[in-house]
Order: sequence, then structure tokens, then C-alpha cells
Amino acid sequence: MNIMTLGINFVYVISAVMFIFGLKMLSSPATARRGNLISALGMLLAIVVCLMNAGLDYKWIALGVFIGSVIGLVAAYKVEMTSMPEMVALFNGFGGIASLLLAWGEYHQHPELSVFIAVVTFLSAFIGGVTFSGSMVAFGKLAEKISSKAVVFSGQHIVNALILITAIGSGVIFAMNPADNYAFFMVIIAVSLIFGVTSVIPIGGADMPVVISLLNSYSGIAACAAGFVVNNNLLIVAGALVGASGIILTKIMCKAMNRSLGNVLFSGFGSKVQAAGDGPQGEIKPATAEDVYYILEAADTVAFVPGYGLAVAQAQHVVCELGELLEANGTEVMYAIHPVAGRMPGHMNVLLAEANVPYDQLVEMDDINPKMDTIDVCVVIGANDVVNPAALNDEGSPIYGMPIIETHRAKTVIVLKRSMNPGFAGIQNALFFGENSRMYFGDAKASIQALVAEFKGAE
Repeated sequence: MNIMTLGINFVYVISAVMFIFGLKMLSSPATARRGNLISALGMLLAIVVCLMNAGLDYKWIALGVFIGSVIGLVAAYKVEMTSMPEMVALFNGFGGIASLLLAWGEYHQHPELSVFIAVVTFLSAFIGGVTFSGSMVAFGKLAEKISSKAVVFSGQHIVNALILITAIGSGVIFAMNPADNYAFFMVIIAVSLIFGVTSVIPIGGADMPVVISLLNSYSGIAACAAGFVVNNNLLIVAGALVGASGIILTKIMCKAMNRSLGNVLFSGFGSKVQAAGDGPQGEIKPATAEDVYYILEAADTVAFVPGYGLAVAQAQHVVCELGELLEANGTEVMYAIHPVAGRMPGHMNVLLAEANVPYDQLVEMDDINPKMDTIDVCVVIGANDVVNPAALNDEGSPIYGMPIIETHRAKTVIVLKRSMNPGFAGIQNALFFGENSRMYFGDAKASIQALVAEFKGAE
């Protein structure tokens, strides 16, 4: 091993260490931004060294860094918080298609592959293709370009099984003699793209955060396989880290819903949506801004429970302002975060971080539920399914068994909603008709602004 190779491997080790520390720091809201920056710097370092080692002129590398930075900056400034899940889905898809094209390009240039390299080429192309087309479907659902409901049809599992068998059979034939089986490689690519579509369309509703996490893991596994194809140790390590962390996050998300991954992937949850008149019914007790102001003004403890509706209304900043006014009034304020609230893992944490909500006020579901009986007021903002008591007491409900933030046990619950339509999972919520519940109808941002005005007017 010459000095140059030693130096490159040393830089790769530094990059890998930066990835690991960055991942570790992403586990806490207080260090997540720094962790993201460290991981990005590690990746930049690795890419530059890799390209320079391949003989690419530094001018082209600088041009690539410039173009990538401009795209990243524009996306960061232009993409709204409500569109973050769609952007993550697109990034997952880009990772998948990159692995597929890399495997394809290597095979096209060097068709004489060993059996091992042929196998990892198959894996990189197949998983990358599934990730790409699956992510595009997820993007379409999240952006509501296509129906966000689970799409199920008779014989769906048989169709998926046949596609999978075709892919594996083609992969085996391809690996036995890759130089003469270009056609089978094309079959692998074709069925991978089809399988990505047919495996994601049956998933919808509240399961979408799990899908996003799973596709992220797929993109990492595809990149790991691509690393073997091009014999790049750092790509293997980085892909393995992304793949493993994605699987762990997927498992956490499934646990948060008390469901298995198989149930998420194959149950077709969310394919049926209850009409507004279906499910639990009862008396609605609407409240005005003045009513809610007096309730909050007298409270010693207030817990905000954010959901996707908060992101849609872009109300995070005014919620933070209301929290500060409550604290000035002597109220203890906290923000209860459900693991699957929103449309992607960590969506609510990112949303509240954008508004500079203090990290120590973010409380996880398992920590706030034991003391829910002592909380004076829970303010549910655009969250439906993660506070639905049917998960605890209705064995016939699709979400039965899913841990929820038990807001119905608080002394008073204020629910901010535009209408009585069911949430993303399509299930009516008995919380809205509870004895301790008051419905505060309207756009979340305008409603919170009205409360802020009430507090400021009283000063």
C-alpha cells in the first residue's frame, strides 16, 4: 500500500468518524443541527478526496460543489416546512436512482464480473430501483399529486410475490454469467421499478412516516451495495450507517404504533376513510378566542400537542409566542411530541426547532402520559390520530393498541381544527366529544394569533 492510498484511507476513516458522531448528535434536538453539519462536512471531504483520487480536475470538483450548494440553499430557503416530507422522499429517491445508475454504469463498462460483484450489482440495481420508484409514489401521496389513501386490489400480494420471484430468478441467472445476460439485468431494473410502485401504493394514511423511514433505509442499503460494486470502502460504510439507522428508526416508528412492519406494509391501513357522520358522535362544545383565553390565563400547566395541521398553518412561531406569554403569566409550558406526529420521522421536532422553541420544553409521549392527570390544559393543534382514545378503548378501531398522547385525561382539552373531518388515518375522534373538550374552530395560525392578541390586550 503506497503513501497515497494510505492517505486516502486515512481521510475515509476521518469521514466515517464524522458520520458516526453526526448520527449520534442527531439523536438530541439540542445537538441535531451541529450533527447534521458535521455529517455533511464528512461527506464533502470524502467526495472531494474520492474524485481527486480518480483523477478528476479540481475545477470540475469545485463546479460540482458550487452547483450542489446552490441547489441545497435554494431548497432550504424555498421549501416550506409542510413540504419537508416530500423533499425527504425525493432525496431518498435520488439516492436510490444514483445507486442503480452507478451499478448499471459499472456493469456496462465492465461486463466480466465475478459472482460476488455480480450479486452486489444486482442488489444495488434492484434495491436502488425499488427505492426510486417507491419514493416517487411516496412523494406523490405526500404532495397529494395522487391519492394519499392506501390503494389495495384483489391479488395484490400475489402480484408482488410474482414480481419478487421474477427479480430473484433474473438475479440468479445474471450472477451466473453476467457478461452474456445483459437482457436479464434490464429485466431486473424493470421489475425493480414496478415493485417500488406496487409495494408502496398499498400504504397510506398514518403509515407514511414509516414508509419514508423505510425508503431511507433502502437507499442506504443500495448505496452500501454500490460501494462494493466500485470497491469504495467509505461508500460501503456510509451506506451501511444510513441503512442501519433507517431500519432502527423504522422499528421505533412501528413500536410507536404498536404494529409490526409486516402489518404496516401489507395491511392496507388507511384505504377506508370514515365520513364526518360515521364513528363516535356527541355534543360539540365550541369555544371562542375569549373563552380559550380565560381557560389558558387561569392554567398552571399547559401542554401543546402539535400535529401536521400546525405545519400546514405555519403556526409554529405564533405558538412559541403564545408559550412565552403563558410563561410570563406564571404558567408551566411544555410541548408533547408523539413519535409519528406529522408526515415524516421527527417532523414536529424540526417544526418547533424552526420557531426556536426551547429544547427542554419538548416532552416525549412516554414522559408526559404518566402526569397527564395533573395537566390543566392540553392544546391539540392539528393532531388527530395521535390523540385518539379509540387506540385505547375501541378494539374494532384500526389504530387499536397504538400508544397515544392521552390528552383526554387532562383537566381541559382545547382542540384546534378547521372542521370536524377525520384526520389523516380517516378515523373519527371521540376526544372531540369529551366532557372536558372544547373545540376551537378555525385556521390554527389565525386562532393562535387571536389568543396572543387577547393576552397582549390584557397587559
